[in-house]
Amino acid sequence: MDMQIRFPGGLAASAHFKSFTIATDQAAEHGGSGAAPEPFDVFLAALGTCAGFYALRFCRERGIDTGGLGLTLSTVPDQERKRLREIRLELRLPDGFPEKYQDAILRAVDQCAVKRHLIEPPRIEVTALAAAPAVTHA
Repeated sequence: MDMQIRFPGGLAASAHFKSFTIATDQAAEHGGSGAAPEPFDVFLAALGTCAGFYALRFCRERGIDTGGLGLTLSTVPDQERKRLREIRLELRLPDGFPEKYQDAILRAVDQCAVKRHLIEPPRIEVTALAAAPAVTHA
């Protein structure tokens, strides 16, 4: 997949792919306008929604009512290293969820593609391309 990142103004950045646009910005206290989530917040939202999708699909495939199904993502910061020490996912099961499926739904959530890429991260390569020279017409 190719994704184009554009900078519409200020400290905002937007990712364009397929037919979608995801807008991001920095919080006001970081010099942005706070008009959109920060990029790292979008990353965490991707993890939470991916894990939640696997739980939802698990229930639907088994005909289990999904009313009340939910997931809370919380973080534990590591102030010294200025990053996260831990990300916690807490799955709220719907009323009447069959006890026999509790371990299985956790295994299903563990299949989240975002989580799996964090556990075994891909190599990330950054390159720089020189700007194309301006074309002048005489």
